[in-house]
Amino acid sequence: MIEQRFIVAIGRIERALSRIEKSAIAPVSAGDHDLAERHERLKSETLMAIQDLDKILADAR
Repeated sequence: MIEQRFIVAIGRIERALSRIEKSAIAPVSAGDHDLAERHERLKSETLMAIQDLDKILADAR
C-alpha cells in the first residue's frame, strides 16, 4: 500500500517537472496574460505533491 502511494506521488512529481521543463523551453509571448495564473497553479500542485510525500514518509515511520 505504501509503495503504491510512493508510485503515485512520484508520478505526480514527474508530471509537474515535465510541465516545468516544457515551460522553460517554450517561447514566451509578450502578451502572456495567463502567466500568473499558470504560476499559481504550478505552485499549488507542487505544494500538494510535497505534502503527499510528507504524509507518506510520516506514515512509513
